Amino acid sequence: MIKIIVDAMGGDNAPASNVEGAVTALNADSDLYIILAGRQEDIQAELKKYKYDSSRMEIMDCRDSIGMNDIPTEAIKRKEASLVKAYWALKKEDDIAALVTAGSTGATIAGGQIILGRIKGVKRAALCPAIPNSRGGYTLLCDCGANAECKPEMLCQFGVLASAYAEAGFGIKNPRVGLLNNGTEEHKGDPLRQTTYQLMKKMDVINFVGNVEGRDIMMGDIDIAVADGFSGNVALKSMEGCGKLVLGIMKKEFSASLRTKLGYLVIKPAIKKMRAQLDFDGMGGALLLGLKKVVVKSHGSSKPRTIAASIANAAQIYRNNLVGRVEELLAGVDWQSLVPKDE
Repeated sequence: MIKIIVDAMGGDNAPASNVEGAVTALNADSDLYIILAGRQEDIQAELKKYKYDSSRMEIMDCRDSIGMNDIPTEAIKRKEASLVKAYWALKKEDDIAALVTAGSTGATIAGGQIILGRIKGVKRAALCPAIPNSRGGYTLLCDCGANAECKPEMLCQFGVLASAYAEAGFGIKNPRVGLLNNGTEEHKGDPLRQTTYQLMKKMDVINFVGNVEGRDIMMGDIDIAVADGFSGNVALKSMEGCGKLVLGIMKKEFSASLRTKLGYLVIKPAIKKMRAQLDFDGMGGALLLGLKKVVVKSHGSSKPRTIAASIANAAQIYRNNLVGRVEELLAGVDWQSLVPKDE
């Protein structure tokens, strides 16, 4: 039985979406056991709406929550919030495999590093979402917002972390790693990107294929795009906005007249497939890579199916021993000889 704790009070639609998503995930996987952290009476009121195996569902009563306006580090240290109690349970109880939250990104990152802790040797944890690509699969974007400023060694580690995730989460063997840059040529980019490129070339534990541009995340022949958190977040939000724009224009144009409505009926199956491929809500959250246990951060506006997908993803990653694979890959790098002396 895989035990996963869910921050039931995190996100814009909590606890309704979180509880419904948890029930959906529980009903889809007989090997799951879910703990919902939050106000007991609110969670119970939501659970009454659904049928589920109550022997595999538990409530951890928490009277407080972390708001989006709270200072993340102070909230983690001082509040008895659902996210905080969930992190402490994840740290202390060996049988809890993972945490899923749609709460504050800053608090999730702070809690991961202050309470749970990083895998030995990992400099910084990184947020790593799966982005749909033109091949019908996913490209991992690491980092997308946890670390606005990075050093070359950190970006090299992101390549290692994401490579382990690609294997554990998606079954990709020898994943292709690209460095997000403003051009594909080896000499392109600022000093950070130029130095990182030369270091990644020396790394035998990752399959580094060179620089990639923003369009390559969805259209290129790579499995992983490594970025600092600032650039990665801009890229992620741009792609999300583009997807919503395309779907919005299609909806508007196909409903403009009787002719376009009839045309829509003809190509409806193809449109459904395209919508599914561009739908970020159904893909689950971003994995917070580099921590001692699995932590998945969903969008603050997550719908029930997003929460359900995040829980399913967390279970899959745990089953495939992500943390062990990260430790194995990190051990294969001689960081002292790889990183410049001034780092």
